[in-house]
Amino acid sequence: MERLQLLLMSLVFTFFPVAALATEVGAKADSAEGLGYLSAAIAVSAATLGSGIAVAVVGAAAMGAIAEKPELAGRALIFVGLAEGIAIYGLIVALMILARL
Repeated sequence: MERLQLLLMSLVFTFFPVAALATEVGAKADSAEGLGYLSAAIAVSAATLGSGIAVAVVGAAAMGAIAEKPELAGRALIFVGLAEGIAIYGLIVALMILARL
């Protein structure tokens, strides 16, 4: 019974905001605006995915280097920070796209 209540509450909280944010019947969406939002989402998601892969590879190599030579910790963190910057660049590009809409 408790699982059923949890399921019903999650369905209500999932679909109620969607219905509240629905557009009016008379309102028409511009396809260029929709493509702008889609391109901003793709920019952020691709940059975040690339950043995650870069941090995984660079982070593993950095941990190996730090284990052998602890004095390389500062340089290794710089490379991990550069890999994190990819996601920030994607966010900046998405904000530039959204500013044009």
